[in-house]
Amino acid sequence: MKCSSCGNEVSEDAKFCSICGSSMDPKVFGFIMATTPTIHGYKINKVLGVVTGLTPRTRGVLGQFIGGIQSMLGGEVTAFTEEMEKARLEAMTRIKAKAMNMGANAIVGVDLETSDIGREAPIVLISATGTAVIIEPE
Repeated sequence: MKCSSCGNEVSEDAKFCSICGSSMDPKVFGFIMATTPTIHGYKINKVLGVVTGLTPRTRGVLGQFIGGIQSMLGGEVTAFTEEMEKARLEAMTRIKAKAMNMGANAIVGVDLETSDIGREAPIVLISATGTAVIIEPE
């Protein structure tokens, strides 16, 4: 059986996808993640708590070299764009998995932040934070 969210191959008895954390139960409505404190059309029945997902990223030597050349030419540095998009998806996947493990079916107040850490090797930290909740349609 395949996960409808990410396409990962999942065993028949799995309750959640091991890659993205999506529910494998066809009776469960989709997992919602929103930056807003509420979700239009749904009421929050229970607040389960704060969930966070962190992912530190760095480019290898080749990626830094390509990024350096692109930055000299101006415009978008695609070598870093791809890596940042992967990091954002990973941080979001991590908070979703944590929320689902708590029994949540949604996350509200999602906030994404980036920060630089490390001096010798440039490392970017992507942080996703939100509130795990149980919602139901109004």
